[in-house]
Amino acid sequence: MGDRKPIRLIVNGDDFGSSHGANNAIIRAHRDGILTSASLMVNGNAADHAVRLARDHRELGVGIHVTLVCGKSTLKPSETFGLVNHRFEFSDSPFFAGLKYFFNRKIRACLRQEIDAQLREFRLTGLPLDHLNGHCNMHLHPTIFAILKRHTQDWGVRAIRVTDDPLLLNLRIAAGRYLYRLFHALVFSRLSARVRPSLERRGVVQADHVFGLLQDGRITEKYLLRLLEELRPGNYELYAHPDDQEHAGETEALCSPRVRQRIDELGIQLVRYQDLAHHA
Repeated sequence: MGDRKPIRLIVNGDDFGSSHGANNAIIRAHRDGILTSASLMVNGNAADHAVRLARDHRELGVGIHVTLVCGKSTLKPSETFGLVNHRFEFSDSPFFAGLKYFFNRKIRACLRQEIDAQLREFRLTGLPLDHLNGHCNMHLHPTIFAILKRHTQDWGVRAIRVTDDPLLLNLRIAAGRYLYRLFHALVFSRLSARVRPSLERRGVVQADHVFGLLQDGRITEKYLLRLLEELRPGNYELYAHPDDQEHAGETEALCSPRVRQRIDELGIQLVRYQDLAHHA
């Protein structure tokens, strides 16, 4: 019994730095709930506020939420060859941005420079880099991942989210939005299978499965309690978008005493990516 592998679960808050409401909800879910890490949008409207909060909560693992869609750039529009408009804004459409990034070869150098600039902004915070992922999971886009994998060592990236949310498990524990879930499961299972070998060769830490994609802002106490019962020995990530408005329900779910009690009863270890790196 003593040799039984543990169940380790990272609970991450995306969009840290996007707003004061998101920042405060993430800290609340960390302090009073089960959240162990957060992903910082370095150009978010409340990024400075998020950094101050992170410095006051050193147990929170903070990574970078690389933003190449639905957000703002670090570099100037004149430096990014059509990546952003005059207000430093990327496209609000992941689909059309993805097409542009895939087919426009001229844009690839600008993408690398923008990713590098965002990582430099993160380093200026002085926070240890716990992990890397992308806004709208754009980090798994073939063009962007090709850039990331070549520079993980240069950028000090030790862990990357591989957004593999198992469809059959999700169908057992949640209902609704079947076409959305089927489409996203098919796309991201293929992308995940494609990137795993490259990360393994480079010694970059990844979770066995990542939950949250197929719920898309609909994480509830009921979902969490059902998910916990499904976990088997291994390493997992669950990501949510806590805030005090649109996703206030997710915040409440992450702070649920019933969820925390069940985690303790099942012996699940709440960890960060940096903890997985120590066990790798």
